[in-house]
Amino acid sequence: MNVLILTQCPAGVTSCHLAANALQQAAKTLDWTTATEIHSTVKKSEPFSAARIGAAELVIVAGEDSVDLGRFVGKKLFRDTATACLMSPVEWLKNAEASATVYTAAAEAHRSRLAASSQASRDADKSSSPAEVSVSRSIVAITACPTGVAHTFMAAEALENAGAELGHEIKVETRGSVGASNKLTETDIARADIVILAVDIEVDRSQFAGKRIHSVSTGSALKQPKAVIEAAFEQASVDAGTAGSANTQARKEKAGIYKHLMTGVSFMLPVVVAGGLIIALSFVFGIDAFKEAGTLPAALMQIGGETAFALMIPVLAGYIAFSIADRPGLAPGLIGGMLASTLGAGFLGGILAGFIAGYMSKLLVQYIRLPKTIESLKPILLVPLLASLGTGLIMIYIVGTPVAAVMTSLTEFLQSMGSTNAVLLGVVLGAMMCVDLGGPVNKAAYTFGVGLLASQVYAPMAAVMAAGMVPPIGLALATFVRRRLFSQTEQEAGKAAFVLGLCFISEGAIPFAAKDPLRVLPASIVGGALTGALSMLIGAKLMAPHGGIFVLFIPSAISPPFLYLGAIAAGAVTTAVIYLVLKMKASPADAAASAPAG
Repeated sequence: MNVLILTQCPAGVTSCHLAANALQQAAKTLDWTTATEIHSTVKKSEPFSAARIGAAELVIVAGEDSVDLGRFVGKKLFRDTATACLMSPVEWLKNAEASATVYTAAAEAHRSRLAASSQASRDADKSSSPAEVSVSRSIVAITACPTGVAHTFMAAEALENAGAELGHEIKVETRGSVGASNKLTETDIARADIVILAVDIEVDRSQFAGKRIHSVSTGSALKQPKAVIEAAFEQASVDAGTAGSANTQARKEKAGIYKHLMTGVSFMLPVVVAGGLIIALSFVFGIDAFKEAGTLPAALMQIGGETAFALMIPVLAGYIAFSIADRPGLAPGLIGGMLASTLGAGFLGGILAGFIAGYMSKLLVQYIRLPKTIESLKPILLVPLLASLGTGLIMIYIVGTPVAAVMTSLTEFLQSMGSTNAVLLGVVLGAMMCVDLGGPVNKAAYTFGVGLLASQVYAPMAAVMAAGMVPPIGLALATFVRRRLFSQTEQEAGKAAFVLGLCFISEGAIPFAAKDPLRVLPASIVGGALTGALSMLIGAKLMAPHGGIFVLFIPSAISPPFLYLGAIAAGAVTTAVIYLVLKMKASPADAAASAPAG
């Protein structure tokens, strides 16, 4: 069957892309031929051609807002929300085929009248309270989080929605795991009144020279987007690092230890993911098969274990230093990280090396004064040379040996600890993953698990990922089991949270936590702690630091797989039960407010 799939969501950032991907995969299982049109603010897709529409046997529209359907008059058409298809896309497509009806000109005329009436009503609402109408201004923004998966796009969607509601023109560039999308042009930046940087990692500000900039975390932009925009107009200031020459290295606003660390982690993650999964592939041929020289398992281990994992700590240190001192800090950080690795100081030594190299490079940039004729030698010769020398000597003679001793002791303890200690560690890591759902505490636990992969300690990473999946899955289960306790919006959010949870995106629980933190967070913490404890108790090991449930499809990436799934399920059910009990004990007013109308 030849099918056209059109997806759209209010902000055009998250749901439309998730729906498009889910429906395309489901269509393949049904042996359907599909073409997709995504109404997105992140990446524009080509509209369906007249020839493609003419050849289509079925048109499927997954979208919440008004979409022009006039071009589909005379075609069989089915329409539903973008989030509705995420739970069971194959069944949803089968229902779409069975329920589709021919779209008529009369239906299009009716839709157009409704859309015009809705727009007129919104315009009347705006004009009826002129005292509340603010002057429309232009905003550009960038969102970026360490993993570039969830917070980046959810914060962008929140800012776009809030900007539209406040009557401002806003364009948001997302710096995700696959690079920048919806990129800001020179024209966009020139027209902008303010720049909002909702980032948890360091980003280049040179393109915003002379512009008023307001910096916040992605979490703040996600939870309080209107407040962020309003504060930006009041508090934004021209950044010292961008006001003059683009080569100026000094910056008025200091990023902070957390942001520098997360920048290093974000650049390290792809290296760890690739290396871990390639190592897992080598185990498919047998746990010890890589020891036989000249074989494919040996080559895979050389790529993953001896090369990719060898780069892990240098990349971490290099980009921590880069975040602090920009390009002059990169080479000293990489060298310091390599020394940490060869000295056995592990990821703790790499973190220290990154901060030492970064701040040393920054100080040298600030205090070395050269004649203008040879000023260009400073960032490419003097600073890398002196900072690399200083960092290397400190690592060899001061930091390396004691930190290596700490890492050796920690590794030995983790590899030999009894079940009681393992369970306690799992409880702590699991609870930390659920405390702030992608915030600093969550990232601290995640960084600990990722860092230990370089020391070939895989159990903490398994506990961390399992626990991080629990909150969104558990809350989604709650919305499935007791639908009457949740509004229609919450039920739709539950479907999206379930998919995000399977992908190890803890932020899927944020819509629930933002609305009801006193019940959501305790339920999530208890469920996450249980899953972390069970994961450590069964001795689960995870070779890759991300991927969620889909890592199971890679042989040997997770062991033991079925018990690991059981640990996740136990925590998710616990979270769902606790949340439902707490919600049912809410005051009658709360219950009435949260129950769906009718």
